[in-house]
Amino acid sequence: RHGITMVPLNVHLGDQTWRDQVDLTTPHFMEMLAESDQFPTTSQPSAGVFEQVFRELAETHDEIVCVLISSRLSGTVQSAQIAATAVADTIHVEVVDSLNASLGCGFQAMHAQRLADAAERAEAIATTLRTQSNRYHAIFFVETLDHIRRGGRIGKAASLVGSMLKLKPLLRIDEGQVVPFERTRTRRKAIEALVEFAENLSGIERIGVLHNTTPDDAEALYARVAPLARHRTEVPIALVGPVLGTHVGPGTLGLAIEVAASE
Repeated sequence: RHGITMVPLNVHLGDQTWRDQVDLTTPHFMEMLAESDQFPTTSQPSAGVFEQVFRELAETHDEIVCVLISSRLSGTVQSAQIAATAVADTIHVEVVDSLNASLGCGFQAMHAQRLADAAERAEAIATTLRTQSNRYHAIFFVETLDHIRRGGRIGKAASLVGSMLKLKPLLRIDEGQVVPFERTRTRRKAIEALVEFAENLSGIERIGVLHNTTPDDAEALYARVAPLARHRTEVPIALVGPVLGTHVGPGTLGLAIEVAASE
C-alpha cells in the first residue's frame, strides 16, 4: 500500500527454509511450532538477496532508504551494508539500523515513506530516522522465556528467574536489544502493565498492538490504548511474524508506540 519493498528474513525447521510472510504466514508457523518437536532457527537475508533487490529498485528509483531490524538482534543490517557497497556505482542506498523490531521498525519505515512523499532525499530521511530512533518503543510480554533463552536474545539469568517464579515478564527493546522491564504474575496483570506503560508516555503519535495467537486480547488492548494516540495508525494491530515468533513463542502480546519528536 505504501510502496515499501520488504526483504524477508528466513525461518528454518529441519531441512526446510521459509521466507517470513512470503512462504510462511504467522498462523501456519504457529501451527508448525505447536506440532513440531524440533526448535526452529532463523537467519538474516544474504547480501546477495539485498543486492538483487537494490538493483531491481534502481530501475525505477533514484535512491533507496533501507530501514531494518536492530543490528543487536540480527545480522540483517550487515548484509544490507555489504550490498549497498556493491551497488554504490548504480544507486545510492542509505541503510538505517532501526534499533527496533516488528512494528517498532515498521513505524520508522512508514515515517521514511512520509518523508519521501514530502520530497526529502535519502540522506536527509536516514539522518532523521537515526537521530529520532528513541521516538519508537516496543514493549511486550511472553508466555514463557524459553524461546528467547534458546534463541540467545536475552540473558539466561532472566530466563531462569522467570521460569522459577512462573512470571509473565514484560520485556522491551532498549537501544536495540531485548531487556527485562517489569515482572508480572498473571496475563491479566501483564496486560494492565502494558496499558500503564502507554499511559505514562506523553506525546504519543501512533500506537499499535502486537500479537501472534490472541486476536481477541489484541483487539481489547487496542480499544484501551487507541485513545492515547494523536493519529490513527495505518497498522492498528500487527501479527508478530514467524522469525520473531521463533524467539518469543505463542501468546505474545505487546505494543509499538511512536511518540512526538523532541523540540
